[in-house]
Amino acid sequence: MKIIAIGRNYADHIAELKNEVPDEPVIFFKPDTAILRNNDPFYYPEYSQDIHHEVELILRISREGKNIDKKFAHKYYDAIGLGIDFTARDLQAKAKAKGLPWTLAKGFNGSAPVSEFVPLEQFEDLQDIKFRLDVNGETKQQGNSKMMLNTFDDIIAYISRFITLKKGDIIFTGTPEGVGPVQIGDRLEGYVEDNKLLDFEIK
Repeated sequence: MKIIAIGRNYADHIAELKNEVPDEPVIFFKPDTAILRNNDPFYYPEYSQDIHHEVELILRISREGKNIDKKFAHKYYDAIGLGIDFTARDLQAKAKAKGLPWTLAKGFNGSAPVSEFVPLEQFEDLQDIKFRLDVNGETKQQGNSKMMLNTFDDIIAYISRFITLKKGDIIFTGTPEGVGPVQIGDRLEGYVEDNKLLDFEIK
């Protein structure tokens, strides 16, 4: 099982970080050791002083495929969940300043809390899914799948040109604006529509 993530997929988030709008999807990986399940707490690592939350809709791959045509992409995922792409912003900035990969800033242990998955048939319109993240009861991020620069099917088709997707893989589809730091003692609650799928603490 692998975790593939899409960067810079919401225009407002691109603007808030003063990045350029990419011509193609930006792809990065998280190792399976990044996953946190069952609302387990996130333990703040000692090697960073600036961990940011980035809430995202995530896809569960349901069958193996490569070079998938966009019109068939919907056949390759069967459920949607919610994930947090924790980012060590200080490590990322240091790497970017040197033109180096920022793998450690995205792939450290526990950097990918994921929720349970909701079957696709429970959504009326995959192009209109609302989601949000509350920190200590205050909404910090909110987005909608219709705001994505690359749709779910775009993402599946693009990734599969280069990387074979396998059953059980998880795809993080990008974060909306409002990313920000977390602190020890914070409580994070994530919602898809009105369903709370994430609820855990920073320790």
